[in-house]
Amino acid sequence: MSYQSGFVNIIGKPNAGKSSLMNALLGERLSIITPKAQTTRHRIIGILNDPSYQIVFSDTPGIIKDPVYKLQESMNAFIEGSFDDADIFLYVFDILDTPRIEDVPEKVLLSEVPIVLVLNKLDQADQKILETKALQWSELLPQAILVPVSASQKFNLDTLLKAILSKLPEGKPYFEQDALTDRNERFFVTEIIREKILLNYQKEIPYSTEVVVDDFKEESTITKIRATIYVMRDSQKGIIIGHQGSAVKKVSTEARIDIEKFLGKKVYLELQVKVSKDWRDNEKLLKRFGYLH
Repeated sequence: MSYQSGFVNIIGKPNAGKSSLMNALLGERLSIITPKAQTTRHRIIGILNDPSYQIVFSDTPGIIKDPVYKLQESMNAFIEGSFDDADIFLYVFDILDTPRIEDVPEKVLLSEVPIVLVLNKLDQADQKILETKALQWSELLPQAILVPVSASQKFNLDTLLKAILSKLPEGKPYFEQDALTDRNERFFVTEIIREKILLNYQKEIPYSTEVVVDDFKEESTITKIRATIYVMRDSQKGIIIGHQGSAVKKVSTEARIDIEKFLGKKVYLELQVKVSKDWRDNEKLLKRFGYLH
């Protein structure tokens, strides 16, 4: 029996459920998930291994039509990179969104790479909506394989996997058979902390912050982590810290619990908050934060 392997790159508009879908397909929680748009900032690889195939999923930020600062430009660059190395495009749409061909990048439309169009959040639509949207998308993208799913309910994922395998090329594995991702533990620690910031603060605060792990020490019974939350203004620093440190303490506690689950051991987490004005447009800092190379 032949072996299949390839890059299945997940793209789509912000908040379409791309991260939820990759996590559901992997059965692991790699990408952070919040109700807020632009939760994902990096390109995150998740690897699904089977004796007969290896699927390298790539979760990307949501496409930003008009980026206003260098951070958003770099997020779009991650998406551009996913256009170039895809064996299959997994294009995710919220089933309640209006089907528009303008929302599909020209590079995808002109490419000969197979497209699997995923209508996500099926649990929020009735049969009539599904039939209407499926017909509209079939007319707009007749070359695509259309699969309705609910990533949050893990519904119809077996059909989606079959659709992917029907287009996955033959080839050797790209990663070791026990690999789950190409990212290290420090990266996922920063993402977990950032998720808690997204969930605990409103308005512009989550979009003005970045998290960096300064120290990561693994000991026999505990992992000690020091991390810095960067904000853009002193007023934001005050909001992140909260009255007598209550807000940042809540973030630290929630993040520590999830980091312990992720690492499988006890964690001591220390957070500090620093102001770094206009870091979203600072190339030197964006390189340090992993957005530019």
